[in-house]
Amino acid sequence: MKVRTLKLREAHKSINGNNDINPSFCSVLWDQQALHLVTASSSDPSISIHDPLLPSNPPKILRHHRDGVTALALSPNSTCLASGSIDHSVKLFKFPSGEFETNVTRFTLPIRALAFNKSGSMVAAAGDDEGIKLINTIDGSIARVLKGHKGPVTGLAFDPINEYLATVDSVGTVLFWELQSGGILHTLKGVAPNIISDTSFVNVVSWSPDGETLAVPGLRNDVVMYDRDTAEKLFSLRGDHVQPVCYLSWSPNGKYMATSGLDRQILIWDVDKKQDIDRQKFEDRISGMAWKPIGNALAVIDVMGKYGLWESVVPSSMKSPTEDIPSLKNSNGVLLFDEDPELSTSGGLSEFGEDSLGESEPCSRKRLRKQSEFEDPDEDIDDELSLLPKTEPRKKVRRSSKDNLDKGNGFRSTVTSARLKMQEAFQPGATPPQRGMRRFLCYNMLGTITTVEHDGYSHIEIDFHDTGRGSRLPSMTDYFGFTMASLNENGSVFANPCKGEKNMSTLMYRPFSSWANNSEWSMRFEGEEVKVVALGTAWVAAITSLNFLRIYTDGGLQRHILSLDGPVVTASGLKNQLAVVTHVSDCLPSNDQMLEFRLFDISNGTQPLTGRLPLTPGSHLTWFGFSEEGQLSSYDSKGVLRVLTSQYGGSWLPVFSASKEKSDESYWVVGLNASKLFCIVYKSPDMFPQVMPKPVLSLLNLSFPVASSDLGADALENEFIMNSMHLSQIQKRMEDMAGACLDTTALDDEAFNMEATQDRCILRLIASCCNGDKLVRATELMKLLSLEKSMKGAIKLVTALKLPNLAERFNSILEERLVNESKGTYKSNDRASLTADAAISKTMVTSTGKNETPEPSIAFSSPPLSAPLFIKKANKQEHEKSYQNQTVNAKTSMEPSNAEKVKSAENVIGVEVKMTGEVLKVQSQRPSNPFLKSSNNQETSKKDLDQLTSLHPSNPFKRTPH
Repeated sequence: MKVRTLKLREAHKSINGNNDINPSFCSVLWDQQALHLVTASSSDPSISIHDPLLPSNPPKILRHHRDGVTALALSPNSTCLASGSIDHSVKLFKFPSGEFETNVTRFTLPIRALAFNKSGSMVAAAGDDEGIKLINTIDGSIARVLKGHKGPVTGLAFDPINEYLATVDSVGTVLFWELQSGGILHTLKGVAPNIISDTSFVNVVSWSPDGETLAVPGLRNDVVMYDRDTAEKLFSLRGDHVQPVCYLSWSPNGKYMATSGLDRQILIWDVDKKQDIDRQKFEDRISGMAWKPIGNALAVIDVMGKYGLWESVVPSSMKSPTEDIPSLKNSNGVLLFDEDPELSTSGGLSEFGEDSLGESEPCSRKRLRKQSEFEDPDEDIDDELSLLPKTEPRKKVRRSSKDNLDKGNGFRSTVTSARLKMQEAFQPGATPPQRGMRRFLCYNMLGTITTVEHDGYSHIEIDFHDTGRGSRLPSMTDYFGFTMASLNENGSVFANPCKGEKNMSTLMYRPFSSWANNSEWSMRFEGEEVKVVALGTAWVAAITSLNFLRIYTDGGLQRHILSLDGPVVTASGLKNQLAVVTHVSDCLPSNDQMLEFRLFDISNGTQPLTGRLPLTPGSHLTWFGFSEEGQLSSYDSKGVLRVLTSQYGGSWLPVFSASKEKSDESYWVVGLNASKLFCIVYKSPDMFPQVMPKPVLSLLNLSFPVASSDLGADALENEFIMNSMHLSQIQKRMEDMAGACLDTTALDDEAFNMEATQDRCILRLIASCCNGDKLVRATELMKLLSLEKSMKGAIKLVTALKLPNLAERFNSILEERLVNESKGTYKSNDRASLTADAAISKTMVTSTGKNETPEPSIAFSSPPLSAPLFIKKANKQEHEKSYQNQTVNAKTSMEPSNAEKVKSAENVIGVEVKMTGEVLKVQSQRPSNPFLKSSNNQETSKKDLDQLTSLHPSNPFKRTPH
């Protein structure tokens, strides 16, 4: 037989870290339409997408892995490319664009094999780790982990009927897995070569296109065929290979097979005749092959990273390798991950809508019955489905052609193993581990804790953002393998998960300073492991896998052990407060996580708040903590930041949305204050910040996701809502301090400044409403002004805009306000409001998460813009001069500093209104229709408004330090 030669083209360089040229395992794939050829090498972190029609054109390069790529897989419809690497990650890309989509999973050791199921909705990944992960490509959740191999898994293959998964490891053991139950059906020990010493050579398994036969490299330089149902040896392909077979590939129709061996040659086999029909010799060993799905050609790649195309593989006198491709018959029973024909055509992440996650679609495909000699052909289909997992012993069965068996039966899959997975526990401010690279264990507003693994142990460093805090803390050698940490002003706490019986989960606390020696302490846990840690003032908290909340003093005294009612998600501490998030139940079919938060007061041993934690639909929690002012806050994967307020009996307000920012940026939250979000900005494909180079902290303005206003005043309306929230928070703090008999002078000043700022915003909104002919809205805003001179300024404004009816209404509102204040109505209302709000805050939420406060009292809680009490007192004192018959109440006297401040503010506003009146004097004398506004009027009103609300040293709206 004539031996032909094939010229190969370099795609990857087989160079190791020492610049030595070494053989590497290389992969090659065709897409469904044979328009692209994908290659990768275990010595190259990049993936190449070639144009086979124009091989001289440079390939498209995907550089997202940090180490060599050891496995490739394409979804059946060629819309999703999966890659596995020595860097322990499995990544998904859109195909053929190559756009990075996500890291679907990470291992602790290199990955060696990947495979998609028939529909592309599931990818199996395995490698040097113990366990094979079955991963939903839709949401990245791990549906199941299969454990049974004793060595690294090097080959994976879903059978075309989607009933079994075949796997092989480096010691030559082949396992047959049943997907529905996740159990091992057959174990074939030592049937493939032992290749554990050579990573450039892998054992592989491959199903025939009709799913009836499994091909495995044999021990006699051959390929052995096994039956799908009984795992019995059927026959072998044995010929001129003089060394073990290292790779094999079925032709599209299953009539031919290509095998490559360590003897550096490829043989083409006629499987039915069990004889080789052609061969080709190469300079180096061929590590990967792929039959062209359309045409008579074979793509090959050798261990040096060179690839080529063998045209006319099968002689023209024989049947084409793409002729008579078998049509697959579906298996009997429930298919675990493949329920709908429409879904089975889309394997890429981009093809699935999030609303469909987890929903059981009707099984409308033509499912066929298996029949054996002892089965009743007339047995009811429901009975057959229910008995499916119990069909033992499993024998070779015949597949009938009753295509209409289940047509229209409306069967819905109820397989619980396909259920969406609950979010894993995480530590706020921590990044995932990366082999050989430094990572964050904690990153907050105070500083960072970083770690890097080195020679079996780790080095931990603590750095503060404020370099003037003191001397740098010495680095710590970590022999426990800490994966979570928390940091505050007093010290740091560390914990690690359980890693076997000899390495139990450990909790360790290190204070930064102490009057006594040996103040560091640690705790070890048997039968449980720490999931999340948190720190506060004089306490340390750890939540474990047994749903125990363990609270310690900073000296190490075990103070409290509480049982939580669900698996922990995360936790955060600030001063005396500890907030814990737990799961309430499994995910909803819409992929919504069901979470609950609890707020504990450690010093008093109470639980003041509990309730559900809102998330954006289809998202998960990514950050949780307290703002600088002590507001409980959360951030989800859809980019929405929420803070908890006392408004409406305790509600979460969305104060930031990443969708309103740049679309190509993502935000890793560090913390926030009253007006700014502190975060690290990163762009795809990064999923989190790196320690080096040192990330830059960015400040973003908080803003509500307001709808587009018909006035075009979105920024003003956002400012109005934000000021309302801040004012409500200040009033709540004043109530708490007053209840504790503490001085509230500083908060009085802060509240006054906030009300002045809100008045300025309202005046601008009134001007926008008048120009937009929204007079009812302007009247509503008039009622929300706090200062009398602000209300008089609003009257001057609408008078200048030639709106006498509106000015008359504004006058009526002002007069009513003055009368009510003179009678003490507003004061009593304020007191009633504050009392009711305080009562609600104490009984805001019961332990069951439900508001049990009577409905009438809710109406009095947190008025949107009620001014602080001292302002109302000032107004009453001013108007008592015009009501001499009123009895002066001694309780309404106020402090001199506040009286002078209010008097100064009113005097300045009076001067501004007088100046505005002079500017408008000429225009007000012109005869005109009061209900017709010209462009000149609008321009003048804007100018006048700017003068009215301008900031200068004496303006009462300008916040001054106290």
